[in-house]
Amino acid sequence: MNGIVAALEEMPPVTRFYTGACVLLTTAVHLEFVTPFHLYFNWELIVRKYQFWRLITSFCFFGSFGFSFLFNMIFTYRYCMMLEEGSFRGRRADFVYMFLFGAVLMVLSGIFVQILFLGQAFTIMLVYIWSRRNPNIQMNFFGVLTFTAPYLPWVLLLFSLLLGNNAVVDFMGIACGHIYFFLEDVFPYQEHGKRFLKTPQWMCFLFDERRPEPVAEDLRPGGFEWNVEEEEDGQNRDDL
Repeated sequence: MNGIVAALEEMPPVTRFYTGACVLLTTAVHLEFVTPFHLYFNWELIVRKYQFWRLITSFCFFGSFGFSFLFNMIFTYRYCMMLEEGSFRGRRADFVYMFLFGAVLMVLSGIFVQILFLGQAFTIMLVYIWSRRNPNIQMNFFGVLTFTAPYLPWVLLLFSLLLGNNAVVDFMGIACGHIYFFLEDVFPYQEHGKRFLKTPQWMCFLFDERRPEPVAEDLRPGGFEWNVEEEEDGQNRDDL
């Protein structure tokens, strides 16, 4: 038990919160506290029946415990953590803002595409953003394929097709990830480009770690140098 607690404490906070929510929700379904029918994405029920929780639960349920759940959770945990501790290190508010931006894109897409749960697409989005920000890393997929990181989302898409899953889910994750990557990492650095994804200040206030401002140990003019000079002057006077 202590090992589990220690492992949880070592996780970066956003990764810990999201993966923990996924595991807890799946456990609740397994224990029959809730059913998947109360969790899936349904725009009509959200708008007309005010079931707003579906905007969150549809991202946190990856199916019953099994190989598919384990596979998705490993990828979610791994690439969420590597993003948070990598390119988003020290920028927790930007990381949360990326979460919200991607979730909004997927909700808008889900209105027109019949997808019940959005968690797998969200995982693919995280993988896509990480892969584009780490283009030179060599990947090995189950010891069969060797490729560079930018091809990873497409390999996962192929693997999903081989398992008979809906390829639209992976395409949607790739598309949402590319939109974020283009607006954040490409367009602002082009000629006449502009950065549109600016994290609101209130999010920075809530999520970013605030470092204490350095306190001056000596407020007299000259600080420590003034003291040194004073001691030196005193020694000179003693010598005289």
